[in-house]
Amino acid sequence: MAVYRDKRDGKWRYRKTIALPNGRTLRISGTPPISTKVAAEDAERKHIERALTSRNGPTKKEVPRFDTFAQEFLDKYVAVKNKPSEIGTKRSIFRHHLVPRFGTKKLDEIDAEAIAGYTSAALKNKKSPKTINNHLTVLRRTLAIAVKWGRLSCVPAIDWLKAPKPPFDFLDFGEATRLVDAAEGEWRTVILIALKTGMRQGELLALRWEDVDLVAGKLRIACSVSRGVVTTPKSGKPREMPLSDAAVRALKAHRHLRGALVFCDDAGKMLTKGACKWPLRRACRRAGLREVGWHMLRHTFASHLVMRNVPLKAVQELLGHATIEMTMRYAHLSPDARRDAVSVLDLPAPDRTQSPDPAANRLTTAPVSRVSS
Repeated sequence: MAVYRDKRDGKWRYRKTIALPNGRTLRISGTPPISTKVAAEDAERKHIERALTSRNGPTKKEVPRFDTFAQEFLDKYVAVKNKPSEIGTKRSIFRHHLVPRFGTKKLDEIDAEAIAGYTSAALKNKKSPKTINNHLTVLRRTLAIAVKWGRLSCVPAIDWLKAPKPPFDFLDFGEATRLVDAAEGEWRTVILIALKTGMRQGELLALRWEDVDLVAGKLRIACSVSRGVVTTPKSGKPREMPLSDAAVRALKAHRHLRGALVFCDDAGKMLTKGACKWPLRRACRRAGLREVGWHMLRHTFASHLVMRNVPLKAVQELLGHATIEMTMRYAHLSPDARRDAVSVLDLPAPDRTQSPDPAANRLTTAPVSRVSS
């Protein structure tokens, strides 16, 4: 059985070249629905049986062209499963990259060699490995859904590129203070709240006064806006955010009667991301800082928490990360974590020749006292 465990994601897969009754060879590969070695072996065996039961190899069905199926994939799958920002991104990848390359090919003509050719051409066009991997991710998902819907027999193997990790940057405590002080008018409050809550830009723009409790000092992040469409936060569920004293004071001073939105234009309408870009850039210039984007303010919030020794689990919940792995990028900023880990090496070595401390035994024999309620 040609099964293996993929080092990239730990999933079990199979890949094998078989000889067909008509003399041709067929390369099969796939990923079982359950990621175990037994499931991969079973999926491979069934795939081989399907290929060999036909006299001339696998039954040849009418396979659609890539451009035709891409539109069906966007309409039936992407539009249902993804948020507006993701839908727009995937439509752009299809329109500008995948369809021009594979559009006239039938799905079963997009094999490993064709995909390798796409990767090579993209590298020659100065596309970054991260961008190419993003395109290949969309392509693989498209072909996987084609298999699921019975339009394709298997998903071809894809060779992913090694992409360097994106640079990690944030503002230190002094830089954050200078940025807030340099901001103009109400933008000072917007920037301060971004730094004190770690809210995503879409969550800031969709924040409503009804979700802010200045008496209890907290707010509820229940909405986000992307491309003008208000939807749920990225995690898909709301979260509660406690507010610092500075954030409460800033929001109390910012209170207005222009509408339901906390941050809005003079007419009470929702701000756009384009309108938010220049006030932040001007604040950076006035503060003498490098140019930063709104998402770096979220990185700064998380970084400052970790540098203040806030547990990573708490940081994960405040950021609304789905997994702790997403939060672990900030772990190296904890000033005490590694120092505390190695400090135990300076403790006296335990004397294994002595009997355990009698006092420790008394903890198990002492009577339990009852506390009246």
